[in-house]
Amino acid sequence: MGATAGGAAAGSTAAVGAAVIQALKASGVIVSVAPDEFRKVLYMLDNPIVVTATTSFFGTSYQYLTSYRGLAFYTKSKEPIELGMAEVIAARKIWVPG
Repeated sequence: MGATAGGAAAGSTAAVGAAVIQALKASGVIVSVAPDEFRKVLYMLDNPIVVTATTSFFGTSYQYLTSYRGLAFYTKSKEPIELGMAEVIAARKIWVPG
């Protein structure tokens, strides 16, 4: 591999890294928690709003996202989570940087 090809690959890797950092800045802080911890966060909210989505990759999974004190809390579960009196917004997809 010549110096030019190696330099192009390094530049491409740096560009991808910069794009990931920019995406994280745009999305804010996402905290991934266990389903039980997610329920605890919901109990701390007066009027919780929860975004939900389901995926069907190797069986059905349920995804949940809510906000508390400037942080976004996310969880994924094999079983539906009881959301109580939360306002629920059904999304087609929840994408979390991973």
